[in-house]
Amino acid sequence: MNKELTKAEEQVMQALWKIEKGFANEIVAAVESEAAYNTVLTVVRILEQKGFVAHETFNRSNRYYPLVTREEYMHQQLGRLTKSYFGSARALVSFLVDKKEVSLEDLEAITKAIES
Repeated sequence: MNKELTKAEEQVMQALWKIEKGFANEIVAAVESEAAYNTVLTVVRILEQKGFVAHETFNRSNRYYPLVTREEYMHQQLGRLTKSYFGSARALVSFLVDKKEVSLEDLEAITKAIES
């Protein structure tokens, strides 16, 4: 999987990751926007074509579930961001420190995690 999601696709995936499995109306309810039922269903179908979502059929209703975990997608996106904009994880962390996005306590915790 090396595909990016549009903003709408990411909103639907966030909803699916949250509910784990759901019918269309449950996904619509979990999407944190005012998206219409048909719009959400169209996005779900696109996500199926991209290989992010699959479904199982019960009578004539489909229950959708993610094929890609949130962690897998985060890892892929972080790798893409790091490679495209920073070149290395060290450069990314340096940038975050320079911009005061990472505190000294955060760095100490990261160091402890690396050492263990």
